[in-house]
Amino acid sequence: MSSRNLVTSFLALLAAAALAACSRSEAPTPAAARPAPAAQSAGAAAGATEARDAGAAEAQTKAALLEQEVAYGEAKKRNLLGFLAMPSDAAEPLPGIIVIHEWWGLNDNVKTITRRLAAEGYVALAVDLYGGSTADTPEKAQKLMAAVVNDPDAARANLKQAYDYLDKYALAPRIGSIGWAFGGGWSLQVALMLPDDLDAMVMYYGQIVGTEPQLATLSMPMLGFFGGLDESIPVKDVQKFRQTLFKLGKPVEMLIYPNAKHAFADPSGGNYDETAANDSWQKTLTFFADNLKPKPR
Repeated sequence: MSSRNLVTSFLALLAAAALAACSRSEAPTPAAARPAPAAQSAGAAAGATEARDAGAAEAQTKAALLEQEVAYGEAKKRNLLGFLAMPSDAAEPLPGIIVIHEWWGLNDNVKTITRRLAAEGYVALAVDLYGGSTADTPEKAQKLMAAVVNDPDAARANLKQAYDYLDKYALAPRIGSIGWAFGGGWSLQVALMLPDDLDAMVMYYGQIVGTEPQLATLSMPMLGFFGGLDESIPVKDVQKFRQTLFKLGKPVEMLIYPNAKHAFADPSGGNYDETAANDSWQKTLTFFADNLKPKPR
């Protein structure tokens, strides 16, 4: 069967699953959302207008996408369920992106970002490292994250199956990864785990890991974003990480926004920095386009 027919079959399966979900009598349960910081309550009227505009834009994006909860692998006692989105008019295999959530889990914020990536011409698969749970308080998030930290092999197996799903079922010709904070560190872990397979890696203020011999195995282009005022990831550590990669001759760009704090790209958080968030997003889109999409002839 040709790749075009395989993609058509894949799209048909997604469409059928979406129709089945829509036909259920029960309304879907919304993912737990994190309360917005009190500081963001100022200017509520303007915020409501912006929210309506954002909602309209998201609705327009959704209309052009196929999206569905998918089982992309298996854990010890359950299926691995993620959120997949892709352009509805795709006729040929599209590049794939593994989307890795923050410590809050696979919530609505992550699904929105996944849709935004899909709208740029990708098959975007948001993984779930928490087994269906999400957090709405730092205490819950810490507990969920600790469970992953205590069993890193399960998380690695989870992410490897996400890669395999995009490779074998979505037929993605090239595959990248992206994550924020907790997910940013795991995006780097995917690169270390699949040094010869992953085609591009993006990390937002994620934990820096890897010895020089481990980093020497990396061959894919890498892009990182960090905050100069991030107390959890000191600038000196980012600079040392970048220097090591440069020394090894790796295709890497690690950018530091001097006045940004941790989680500067999270619009629902108190550290949101619009300038840094917008700039890093545009650089992310350019980076993925340059390294995942076919070059024009």
